[in-house]
Amino acid sequence: MAKIRTYLKYIVIICVAIYTVVLFVNWRVNSIGKPLMYNDINKAPSSYTVIVLGASVYANGNLSPILKDRVDTAYELYKSGKAQRFLLSGDHGQDNYDEVNAMKDYLNAKGVPDEVIFLDHAGFDTYDSMYRAKHIFKVDSAIVVTQQFHLPRALYIANALNLNYKGVTADKRTYQYLESLERREKIANIKAYWEVLINKKPTYLGEPVPITGDSKLSY
Repeated sequence: MAKIRTYLKYIVIICVAIYTVVLFVNWRVNSIGKPLMYNDINKAPSSYTVIVLGASVYANGNLSPILKDRVDTAYELYKSGKAQRFLLSGDHGQDNYDEVNAMKDYLNAKGVPDEVIFLDHAGFDTYDSMYRAKHIFKVDSAIVVTQQFHLPRALYIANALNLNYKGVTADKRTYQYLESLERREKIANIKAYWEVLINKKPTYLGEPVPITGDSKLSY
């Protein structure tokens, strides 16, 4: 019986420790990321580059509501003169799944020319997107566009990489499964904290494609 009590005590201690770590990491990510966020495009600073973080694309090539709202928000920044170049970062790891060209096609349909659209095909997660924006596309200052539940993590990573990034929220509707996404984000924050801590390298790097150069090199 004494052994069982000892085991239970250790289990409680471990659970409390894990819970404390989760609370601390999420506090840390939000305390750094949230002050860099803007909910109003009119109040957001101008930047040469707006970075759109990828999300789901349907089999027919249409953007999911979350991704459509991100691209629409970035387009509004561009049309208002607050951004001159798009960096579309997402998952194009397979021939039959392509977030970045789906975003590009959507912007092209709105009249945005190829010359101002750069594609990051290896933005497999938020850390890879931020790291590659710096090292491949040479983007030291930017506006990052994604939803409010996701933006603090992106800006936390950018800040840790010594990047001057601000963020604009893209919440244009109530999203399905939002509570689930917010819960998942708490775990993703821990992953991001660890990636920053160990200075993780992204899945792929490659030759530089400066955002001030020829966008076709990114296609």
